[in-house]
Amino acid sequence: MAAIAKPLPQPTPETQEYWDGLRRGELRIQRCNTCGRGYFYPRPFCPRAGCHSRDVGWITASGKGTLATYIITHRGHPAFEAPYVIALVELEEGGRMMTNIVGLEDLEPANLPVGAPVEIVFQPSEEDITLPMFRLV
Repeated sequence: MAAIAKPLPQPTPETQEYWDGLRRGELRIQRCNTCGRGYFYPRPFCPRAGCHSRDVGWITASGKGTLATYIITHRGHPAFEAPYVIALVELEEGGRMMTNIVGLEDLEPANLPVGAPVEIVFQPSEEDITLPMFRLV
């Protein structure tokens, strides 16, 4: 039986800087120059209610944050070896990212406390896309 290819994201003009940064080993997010808040996912305006400024720019984030929530997937996509963790990470600079938590041998809720500090791990793929994963610190 042939292996199923992992689905990979397709960069767009709005997200190209984010994907280029990951390939360089940098987590690039956007920050609003009007209200000063960082945000993720990339878009040409601030998502903060009451702001919506188009005066935004790119910054290199620290790659640190906290685990906001997660789910341990036991029956997921056939291209991925289950179980695996799908998580929402709150970045230090602002914004939240959907990602995976890696580096745990025992995937039990007791080992994944909400609010735990995390840091980015850059995972290159064969298709010239680097994926952002996180691990507990």
